[in-house]
Amino acid sequence: MGEVTADGHHLDLTDAEKVIFRKFRVVASPQALEGLRRTQRVLERAVEDERPIYGVNTGLGKLSTLRIEKNELLSLQRNLVRSHATAVGKPLPEEVVRGILLFRANSLLKGYSGVRAEVVTLLLEMLNREVYPVVPEQGSVGASGDLAPLAHVALVLLGEGKALYRGETLSGAEALRRAGLEPLGELLPKEGLALLNGTACMLALVFLGYVLGWRAFRAGILAAALTFQALRGRTEPLDARIHDLRPHPGQREVAAVLRELLKESELVNTFHGDVQDPYSLRCLPQILGPVLETLWLVEGRIRVEMNSATDNPLIFPDGTVLSGGNFHGEILAFVAEWLAVALCELAASCERRIALLLSASDRGLPPFLAQEGGKNSGLMLVQYTAAALVGENKVLAHPAAVDSIPTSAGKEDHNSFGATSAWKLWRIAENTVRVVALELVCARWALELAGAGKLSPGTRSGYKKLCELVPPPGEDRYLGDAIDAVTQSVRKGEIGHGL
Repeated sequence: MGEVTADGHHLDLTDAEKVIFRKFRVVASPQALEGLRRTQRVLERAVEDERPIYGVNTGLGKLSTLRIEKNELLSLQRNLVRSHATAVGKPLPEEVVRGILLFRANSLLKGYSGVRAEVVTLLLEMLNREVYPVVPEQGSVGASGDLAPLAHVALVLLGEGKALYRGETLSGAEALRRAGLEPLGELLPKEGLALLNGTACMLALVFLGYVLGWRAFRAGILAAALTFQALRGRTEPLDARIHDLRPHPGQREVAAVLRELLKESELVNTFHGDVQDPYSLRCLPQILGPVLETLWLVEGRIRVEMNSATDNPLIFPDGTVLSGGNFHGEILAFVAEWLAVALCELAASCERRIALLLSASDRGLPPFLAQEGGKNSGLMLVQYTAAALVGENKVLAHPAAVDSIPTSAGKEDHNSFGATSAWKLWRIAENTVRVVALELVCARWALELAGAGKLSPGTRSGYKKLCELVPPPGEDRYLGDAIDAVTQSVRKGEIGHGL
């Protein structure tokens, strides 16, 4: 198993993917841990001087006008973790929780949160030893950080709450014990707030949607190239001269990739019944190019957020303590909404090509790709399922980021609802993976009927992989396992064009 070093400044998307999806170990940079000690000492001096510091010696939210006595400062941190753990709903999946642990630890390692090295070390050891706090998926309003979900994480650091360890849901204390870890005996001033007052939950959901989105896009390009050949599409619309006259980078890139994938195909340009193909073939660069550009766009935003200090207040080595709003999730809300719309369009284009494949009798394919149609229904219902998923995506694409409900008696009067945006993105990404897989299943059958021996060299290996997962057309049979196998292959990034 590989290893990634976290220091709060240089975590990149490739390393995050290795940690979250491939379970690489994470170690904290010794220099970053030393930086934690410096700002912790600054905070200790400020507390001794009885300087008013939000969430350290004051109440929280609307209660920030109330001062907390010195002998109650530790109680405040423990109490806020317990009181804020009010999230509800299904537990977030393992990949999201791994992302939460990684991103919260990396943010604290930036060195402006005033926490001890022991706090970060325990977060990382929970990640490395696969102690996953049970974090319900609903409860964050995307400002003041992901307070409720992150409180469920912080509970486990105290030996409270619940955690999943080796497939078993246990008390936080028991999960830590079985993994050979000790809970924190107490939380020092600001440590509870620093654990809760960040964007790690939103970010983990956005990152999951981003990775699945890329995997769906790469598989979607392959699916489009296979469908293009099964339908004997015209390659004229891919001509570089067309795209040079509307030189959006994503459009030009998709056109170039498709030209390469379709090169030397003996199937394309063999249908002469019309001079123009339907949009879902002819306009592939114009449809998928913006999806690609959106993926490029959000990369930079995620990279910045992964290496940012997102709690409040922030502690500086020169002794300054500043209150601000880096916990506000507006940028992640926007990122999630942008990418959600893009992935909806990727899935919608796949569904339209599925419909073409199943109704292309004029292009030499039997209705629904069924042999002896009537007795057999072929892949008729695959389009129903794709339509259902695309329909669900349309509902989920309604933006959560355009409205705000105030909290804490109006003190927190504009919330981003970025956690809802990110949750929707994750659901849309999972649906899109499935719709891409359904197009691949249909393309596998269609090409068997159209003449797979005439495929372009650039798509043969992808088609061969599909043939290993999906049986050939014939008598109606149960295809659920084959569909699931292709779906998992797309989700794991095992099939597709390597853009």
